[in-house]
Amino acid sequence: MTAPTLDILAIGNAIVDVIAATDDAFLSQEGMVKGQMQLIDAPRAESLYAGMGPGREVSGGSAANTLAGAAMMGASCGFIGQVADDQLGAVFVHDIRAQGIAFDVPARDASVPTGRCLVLVSEDGQRTMNTFLGAAQFLPTSAADRALVESAAVLLLEGYLWDPAEPRAAMQDAIRIARAAGRKVALGVSATFCILNHHADFVAMVEAGDIDILFANEEELVALAALDDFEAALAKIAKSVPILVVTRGADGAIAIENGTTRHEVAAEPIDRIVDTTGAGDLFAAGFLAGQAKGRSIADSLTMGAVAAAEVISHYGARPETDLNALVTARLG
Repeated sequence: MTAPTLDILAIGNAIVDVIAATDDAFLSQEGMVKGQMQLIDAPRAESLYAGMGPGREVSGGSAANTLAGAAMMGASCGFIGQVADDQLGAVFVHDIRAQGIAFDVPARDASVPTGRCLVLVSEDGQRTMNTFLGAAQFLPTSAADRALVESAAVLLLEGYLWDPAEPRAAMQDAIRIARAAGRKVALGVSATFCILNHHADFVAMVEAGDIDILFANEEELVALAALDDFEAALAKIAKSVPILVVTRGADGAIAIENGTTRHEVAAEPIDRIVDTTGAGDLFAAGFLAGQAKGRSIADSLTMGAVAAAEVISHYGARPETDLNALVTARLG
């Protein structure tokens, strides 16, 4: 098998974020739970968009956000996702390619539009997300091209995309290809509801040894372990994955290596939290970029903390400051 030419190949939702400020009254009026994410259909997306305040459009999607950060930190990246042949699809394609990320999946017809996430940001920086997956949920199995998957040192899977049947089949094929080629597989579980909807699948992948790097936050970890105690959940899941990375918000993050070696990092200080959208995605970006560069687990955690701190200091889930410069200032 030839050496990989990509550091990270991700399969995820190709969506565009529409971000607007909000207040608690609007969230209550629209029946939303502050800080949570829900899937919506096309009519709901249209009605909610009409009621939102002035917004800005920024390419998003959890795995794509991770690649954007990792590419900025010097990792070579590729993306597999589905857009439609429409305006938002063109925005997504332009943005991801402009960041030097390989993306060649053909757009499908616009009968089902490109996915979008309507993100309402409260004054305290909490984001309430309403996601219409659109074309993203029709990613065909053929998109998991064997040569492309084999070309990447790490295959990153986005948990949000596990629900629709076609993308799930594409990811399952990609896992088999990656493992046969001796490549690593990383999984971001994405959200607690993803775990609750597909708990058996996620647990089976972990226990079968299909996942080399698992990303989760505290709430997601205890849901995956089906335990109430965080430390017990940490110990249970860490036994089955070579590297477990758990983010804890203001309390930093923990990585467990080979089930025994524990590393911890504090959250990086910032002046003010503006928007927490993408914090976990960018933490994964820093961590994976660090690993691609041969950094230690401890340094990779710090790179994740630096990237997460940058993205929560402004609106949107893509970095706006040179992450390489921030990492160099922090680690040398």
